[in-house]
Order: sequence, then structure tokens, then C-alpha cells
Amino acid sequence: MNALAATNRNFKLAARLLGLDSKLEKSLLIPFREIKVECTIPKDDGTLASFVGFRVQHDNARGPMKGGIRYHPEVDPDEVNALAQLMTWKTAVANIPYGGAKGGIGCNPGDLSFSELERLTRVFTQKIHDLIGVHTDVPAPDMGTNPQTMAWILDEYSKFHGYSPAVVTGKPIDLGGSLGRDAATGRGVLFATEALLKEYGKGIAGQRIVVQGFGNVGSWAAQLLSEQGGKIVAVSDITGAIKNSSGIDITSLLNHVKESRGVKGFSGGDSIDPNSILLEDCDILIPAALGGVINRDNAKDIKAKFIIEAANHPTDPEADEVSGIRLEHKIRAAGSIIK
Repeated sequence: MNALAATNRNFKLAARLLGLDSKLEKSLLIPFREIKVECTIPKDDGTLASFVGFRVQHDNARGPMKGGIRYHPEVDPDEVNALAQLMTWKTAVANIPYGGAKGGIGCNPGDLSFSELERLTRVFTQKIHDLIGVHTDVPAPDMGTNPQTMAWILDEYSKFHGYSPAVVTGKPIDLGGSLGRDAATGRGVLFATEALLKEYGKGIAGQRIVVQGFGNVGSWAAQLLSEQGGKIVAVSDITGAIKNSSGIDITSLLNHVKESRGVKGFSGGDSIDPNSILLEDCDILIPAALGGVINRDNAKDIKAKFIIEAANHPTDPEADEVSGIRLEHKIRAAGSIIK
């Protein structure tokens, strides 16, 4: 299901349960502002490359809009719109005085050099600098971006508006970032898992865990859960997937990923089809990559007892309605919103 259609469907269901007025419901579905910009940069070989960037500012009724910027080939207006809407609901549910926003550039960061990524980020910032700000819209890292990306945004924004370290969160410590920010969302997954298992009289130790997605969130979640005695039996990322029924050595895998830029080729596990990882036999499944990966076609085949949602909307509404899927519990692990 389309990301925006899935998000709207869930919101409309919630609106009906809350008895919201139809006019208010419609107003809350329409974003405050949608921005689409062209970003053309010179590549290292002298050629020009053009990319399309987006920023959707959904709602600012509760405070400055807040949300990440992702670099990924599948970034499109509907996905960014859906993610911005989700940020509005998450900040409201957590009672944090922010609104919701999201942004992204349709690109594959793995195909771009360090200097090309810097040029792309700076051009994107030049195009949107007058529409973001400390009291307006505060970007953050997301899929394919990191503290270095935020440092470039901060520096480029400051050229126009003066030194403004609070214009982004998730920036390097030396520029005013917060200790622990890199691990914050992954640690939120740990806390959510602990709280959920406690309700069933269980602990993390000995639980067989599958992590789909080994970026910032997935890698930190795997590392922290492993430290608590969890057995990570399968992991995947954009390069491939690996499995080890006896448990993957996460420290070794992290070193491999740093050197090889992906889990593919890791000697501490057997290679498996990345498309099958959601269906692996396990106690806990953690989708920590793209949205919509659990759908009505595969939901009935999922063997996990628990699903901890570390990604944004990884489960389609239609998957929730599949009669064959009867999980003990499914929980959304929301990350912290800090510098």
C-alpha cells in the first residue's frame, strides 16, 4: 500500500474512534506546506547530476515542525508527506512541543563520494534555508544521513542567518550535539522491548531476534539487545542478509560493516535471501528499514511472537487485518527527539 494512503487510513480510523469533526479531520490531513526543489551539483568527474529534494511541513499547531531528512532512491512526495504526518502524531502523543515535518532527496548516497554528498546537502540547504529555522522547522538525521550531514546543513544555513546551532538536531558533539543521540532511537527499541517482555514475564536474555535493516537504528538496537543477552539470529541491509542460528557476533559484524559498507560477505553467518528475513523463525522481529515491508501478502507467514516496529510505518494497515497473523503483541518503538 502507498505510504500516504496507509498513513491516511490509520488516521481516519483514529479520527472516527475519537469522533473528530469532519472539517477538523480534513484540515489535519492537509500539510501546512510542501516544498520540492531541484538540486544540481558538479560530480567529481566534472559532469553534472540533478536530484529532486523535498520538505513537507505538516503541522505547527503545537510548536516548531520537527523531522528528519533522508537520502534514499525511493524518496518521493507521498512517502515524505506520510512521514511528516507521522511526526505530527508522534510528537503529540509523546506530548513534546513540536509539530511534524520530513524531508529527503531521491538519491543513493552509496553512489556518491563524500565531497559530492557535501555539495548536494549544501545546495539543498540553499534552496530551503528561508523555510526552516529554530522556531519554524528543525531537521534531523534519518535514513542515509548522519551527524556530518547535519553539520553541513548547520554551516550552510549559518551563512544566511548567522551561527544557528539549534537549526538541526543530531549534529556532532563539537557543534552542540547531545551525547547519546546516535544511539537514542536504538536505545528506545531496547526500552520498548524490555517493557513489552516484562508484561509477559519474560526478559531479553535468550530471545531469538531478527533485525531487518542495519543502519543507525537497526545496528544500535542489535548491539544493545545483544549486550542484554538477546541472540541476534539474522540481520539484513541494502547489500544482503545473513543468518546464524547460534547467534551473530554483533561486534564483529559492526567492524565488517564499517569496512565493507554492508553486511554482505560477513563470515560469521550464512547468506540468505533478504526478502525472506521477515519470515525467519524467531521470538522478536524488528523491522528497522523502510515502510510497508509487512503487508497482507506476507503477514500470515510471519513466525515471530513479537514485532517491535523500529522503522516508520513498516506494517501496512491491511497486514493488521490479515486473519492469519496473530502476534502476542506488536509495538511501535518511538525514538527520542533530542539534539
